Amino acid sequence: MKELLKKLRKYEIQIRKAVNWQMQGNFHSIFKGSGLEFDDVRAYQYGDDVRAIDWKVTAKGHGTFTKTFKEEKEQLVYFLLDVSASQEIGQQSQQKLDIAKEICGVLTLSSIKEASQVGLICFSDRNEKYLRPGAGGRHAYEMISQMFRLQPQSTQTDLSAAFLFALKLIRRRSVIVVLSDFIDTGWEHNLKALARKHDLVVIHIGDKRETHLPGLGLIPVYDKEKQKTVWTNTSSGAFRKKMVKTYQENQEQLRKICSQYQADYLFVDTAENFVPKLISLFKIRNKSRKRA
Repeated sequence: MKELLKKLRKYEIQIRKAVNWQMQGNFHSIFKGSGLEFDDVRAYQYGDDVRAIDWKVTAKGHGTFTKTFKEEKEQLVYFLLDVSASQEIGQQSQQKLDIAKEICGVLTLSSIKEASQVGLICFSDRNEKYLRPGAGGRHAYEMISQMFRLQPQSTQTDLSAAFLFALKLIRRRSVIVVLSDFIDTGWEHNLKALARKHDLVVIHIGDKRETHLPGLGLIPVYDKEKQKTVWTNTSSGAFRKKMVKTYQENQEQLRKICSQYQADYLFVDTAENFVPKLISLFKIRNKSRKRA
């Protein structure tokens, strides 16, 4: 665990230094939201931003009222980590789940640096682990430790149920970081709901083995989630095309949902270095916050 934490700290420092340099000192963190939260209402005054008018209060007929805000003291960050068996594809120590955990660990350390409170939800088709939000280095290291030591009780996936659990649990607007391969169906509606309510970041983990099977003819393929062997003709052109098409359509649908609801989307392949991609994500989010 000491070597792992050393590795994650190295990545976190590398990202922070790169983004600080490229943003010329104006870097505020991937985890900063608007920086404001609703406080009260008061009578509208000339020069106030009309976008802040509280129309519900104004409609009562006692004058025009505008919302007032106060600065948020801290940001809540929740990580939703898919620990189902489909995440166990890839080379030894380089499986999708390994990469997802490392990214989660790096972002946890980064959020703690910004005085954020960080929470964790690990899920399969059930809630495998929930850690309440906390602040400080001790909480971050405990969260990382429990995440890497977790032994899931189920092999299957239910993304929709995981997103619904988060919607019911997390009342205050937060940064929600979802790390999954999105190999499931029926998750779209609840993901959209998460994006409408929270500041959503989707990190899509993939592996080339999912679309580039070797042409070995009829071979047994073990489905880890269903825990059964299925005989598959890997030399079939129709099968290979269908597999690639299904994967690409799923990815494109996820991209479109994120674009439509102003959520950040990042695809990471297990074979690539994810640090440069996280740096790009930090830069994009900082630029968008400045424009806002």
